[in-house]
Amino acid sequence: MRTANKYFILSVLVALAAMSATSLLAGQAPSSGDRLVVYGDLVYFLGPGKPGNCTLNNRFKRGDPVGFRMTAINPTTGKRDRDTQLVVHLTYGGKTLDLPMRDRQNAQAPEREFWVVKWIVPNDAPTGILRYSVTAKDSQGRTGEYKPFEVETSQLAIVE
Repeated sequence: MRTANKYFILSVLVALAAMSATSLLAGQAPSSGDRLVVYGDLVYFLGPGKPGNCTLNNRFKRGDPVGFRMTAINPTTGKRDRDTQLVVHLTYGGKTLDLPMRDRQNAQAPEREFWVVKWIVPNDAPTGILRYSVTAKDSQGRTGEYKPFEVETSQLAIVE
């Protein structure tokens, strides 16, 4: 009998702990499942049909067209919402530029399920690493952010 009572008390305590944990979790901030998954790359945006167009790169010279290509995925559905707004935040020369991206997909190119923005490296851009991030917000208010790896060779770099 004593062993049965111990197991009963133990099971009641475990149940209370589980209910208590559930009520604590209910008050937490949204889980990572509520955040958009944002990722992408950097390429040359030289123009359709030009050699080297859309070639991956992270080293650009002044005057080069930097292409930011990104996507934002709802982790619950695994799909993107074309109404999502993405913005590249590029810091250089002591200022931050906010570059709104546009949805690249259209009737002629339905496979292009990503957003783009082109930035021409200005003549006054300092050489070295330029920091950037990308934020996204979908039509349901979910948000996400992308930052490149904190490895210098992975960063956007302006070279001579």
